[in-house]
Order: sequence, then structure tokens, then C-alpha cells
Amino acid sequence: MSRIDSLVCTGAKKTNYRFVVLAIIFSVYAINYADRTNIGAVLPFIIQEFHINNFEAGAIASMFFLGYAVSQIPAGFFIAKRGTRGLVALSIFGFSAFTWLMGTVSSVFGLKLVRLGLGLSEGPCPVGLASTINNWFPAKEKATATGVYIAATMFAPIIVPPLAVWIAMTWGWRWVFYSFAIPGIAIAVIWYLFVKSRPAESGFVSEGELSVINADTNEQQQVRENICRDAKFTTLDKIIRVRKLAPISTVKGLFTSKNILGDCLAYFMMVSVLYGLLTWIPLYLVKEKGFDFMRMGLVASMPCIGGFVGAIGGGFISDKLLGRRRKPTMIFTAISTVIMMIIMLNIPQNTLAVCTGLFFVGLCLNIGWPAFTAYGMAVSDSKTYPIASSIINSGGNLGGFVSPMVAGFLLDATGSFNSVFIYFGTCAAIGLIIILTLDEAQ
Repeated sequence: MSRIDSLVCTGAKKTNYRFVVLAIIFSVYAINYADRTNIGAVLPFIIQEFHINNFEAGAIASMFFLGYAVSQIPAGFFIAKRGTRGLVALSIFGFSAFTWLMGTVSSVFGLKLVRLGLGLSEGPCPVGLASTINNWFPAKEKATATGVYIAATMFAPIIVPPLAVWIAMTWGWRWVFYSFAIPGIAIAVIWYLFVKSRPAESGFVSEGELSVINADTNEQQQVRENICRDAKFTTLDKIIRVRKLAPISTVKGLFTSKNILGDCLAYFMMVSVLYGLLTWIPLYLVKEKGFDFMRMGLVASMPCIGGFVGAIGGGFISDKLLGRRRKPTMIFTAISTVIMMIIMLNIPQNTLAVCTGLFFVGLCLNIGWPAFTAYGMAVSDSKTYPIASSIINSGGNLGGFVSPMVAGFLLDATGSFNSVFIYFGTCAAIGLIIILTLDEAQ
């Protein structure tokens, strides 16, 4: 009988405050994503007002990711030493302030500069949220909790396009940013008051819940040793290269690990696809498919509806059905994304077909999304994970810096979104090759 089972059997009082923390994490990241992705729905209005080409429009969106990537590794070192509470609260307040400032600028240069500031201020947030999950959840719940956290990235863009378009058409595009800034101020206060860096520091967590959270830490080595013993996974484990890996415990080990760096590079490729799509799908629907702005706002949310389902389902599959194996869902995401890009190249001029295609693009992309984050938890220890997470996120999100500009350049050069979907499919194919070289932690 495991320690968790014995605690339940002896009737130890056990709270479940970690799930309240998870709900706050979900809310924080949903607001975070709303503030970064509203630019996609607003770009057609900005292009019209400032008379810029697609490359310039892509550069406005891309500047966020430059700042986002730059600030994550310093944030990882800070969190490893000082914890998540204060820095995450400051990050939320900061990106809310920069969101407000987006509505005040009157030049393309100003838009780029504020988007850079938005990225710098948002950078510490995902490192802090992922580290909070790593601290607050036992190993058997980490990928599921990560799936819920990642699902927030798709929940926000479900409501962002129609809401942003409605605000822009009613009051002007600047009011999109004024309106979106407000919720972040409130959630920053909630975070600081109710989420401590570690569960042991929280007055809302009972000894019983602490024992549940920490029991897996004591049993984790046995779990690692048992991961390969299920006969039904024998063939799969050969394909995904299961290896006995000691958790990386040094900073130098993280920066020289082929698995951490490989996960980072694969994530770069998949982020290139995701943020390229989130940036350009609204314009694709208007220019290529002839949708009016209001209908575009509704249809543009379809990849995110599929992504929401995929992120939660992918975390559950990785934890519960695949025995905490991370690579299978990552491989599925890369292969299915290549297939979906081919389908998008040939999608008919039909609203139902476009909606269905975009839904499955989001679904396929996000089934493996939680695994890129959870993979870092498996190959590092609890002390080095904040830095591991920052490396993966920082390098990976440079894809969000490169991709919108490359897609804009291709649009200017060819005048067709076919070249953009070919580019996205190529990124996913390269990502697949890299994923196949990673070791699955035993």
C-alpha cells in the first residue's frame, strides 16, 4: 500500500487546496494569453489605419516574443532562489499595464516597443506557473495539471477574437487593449494573497494534503523504475527510447543536456506553428476566405476550441493512459500537425469545412502541448526545474518571434497563404525529427 493510500485509510484530514491554486493558475494564464493574442484580431484594423505591409504587421506581433524569450531565463534563476509568489504577481501587474499602453500609441514603432515591453513583463509568468505546478502537485498529477494550465492558452483565444472584433467595431481598436488590461490587475492581487511559492507555506493546506503532495517525491524513484514494467508498453518504450536518466541537478547539466536542448528546439518548431496561426488566421479568413469581420471573429476561435479540448485530453492521456510517458503525445502532435497543414492547403471554400479544419488543427497541435512542459519535470529535479522550464520556454518561444514575420514575408512575396501553411508543415516535420531523438525518462 502506498503512503497516499495509507493516509486515506487512516482518515487523515486532507484538504484539496492545490486545485484552488490550479484554478487561479488557469485564470492567470487565460488573462495572460488574452493580452498577448488580441493583436491577431486587431491586426486588420492596424494594417488599415497605418497602411503597413504584412511583414511590418508580423513584426508588431513578433516583438512580444523577443521580450518574452529574453526575460524567462533570468526569471528562472530568480524563482529557483526566491520562489514564485512576488515575481508572478509583479509580472501580472506589468503585462496588464503594457496592455493598457498598447491603446495609447500612435506609431508603428510605438506599437513594436510596447509589444516588446509586454513580452518582457509576461516572461516570468509561465516559468512561475509551471514551477508552481511542479511544487504543488504530486508526480501522478503533474501532466494533468499542466494540461489544465495549457488549456488556458486555448480558452482565452476562444473568446478573444469575437470579443475583440466587437469592441473594435463598436468603440475602436484601442479600446480592445484598455478593456483587456483591467482583469489582470485583480488577478495579480488574488495571486499574491492566495498562492504561496510552496504548499507548506500556505495556511489553506492541511498536513494530509502536504503528505499527498510530498509522498510522490519519496516514491518517485520507485515510480521511475516501474515505468517500463508494464508489458503492454514494451514495444512503445523501444520506439520512444526509454532510458534510465538521473534527474539533472546542476545548471551546467541543464545547458548541456541534449534532452533539455532538444525539447527546447522541438518546442521552438511547434510554437512557430501555433503562434503563426494565432497571428495570421484572422487575416487568412478575411483575405483568403472572404469572411466579414464579425464572422471572422467567430470562426477564428475554432483552433482554440479544438486546442482547449486537446490540451486537457493530452495531459490526461500522458498521465493516466500512457503511464506518464511524454513523448508519445508529442510525436502524435507533430505528425498530425503536418497532416493538418496538408489538409489546409486543399480546404474547400466552405464555412463548415474551414471551421472543421481549424478545429482539428488546434486539437492536433495541443494534444502534445502539455508534454513539452511536463517533459522538463521528468528530466530535472525540483530545484533545477524552474531553470529547465525557462530554457525550454525561452528558446521555444523564439519561434513566436520568428514565425509571424516569416509568414508575413511569405505573404508579401507570394500573395498566398499556401506558402504559409507549407512553412508551418515544414516546422512540424522538423519538430518530429527532433522529438524522435529525445530520451524518455525512466
